[in-house]
Amino acid sequence: MGTTPNPATELAKERNRAAEERTLMAWIRTCLALISFGFGIERILSVLHQGAGEAAAPLRLSRILGLSFVALGTGAMVAATVDHQHQLQRIRRNDLLYKARRSPSLVVAVVLAGLGCVAFVGILLEMMGG
Repeated sequence: MGTTPNPATELAKERNRAAEERTLMAWIRTCLALISFGFGIERILSVLHQGAGEAAAPLRLSRILGLSFVALGTGAMVAATVDHQHQLQRIRRNDLLYKARRSPSLVVAVVLAGLGCVAFVGILLEMMGG
């Protein structure tokens, strides 16, 4: 005959599961914002390009920046989903000991800082050249 589950442990597992759901929802909002921002940059450039009637492509750096935001948002969403599944498996296995790991938020923050630096340098060079 199996052991009776400890109600305190089961409630703690439920709180952890609920926290994981909230974390995933926060990642979904963040990733959707990144993807939307990147898509918005791309669409605005396309509209400006069509309205100007120029033969030249829109500023290449801006297009790359927009696509980078879409890629970052999509990559972060995949990573958050995989991490969410992993954390739910740990809760089911009752493997809830703390394990140090790389923070997905830190990775996204570093990549965003890099994209910001690239954008800043691009705008600065454009201002100095034009």
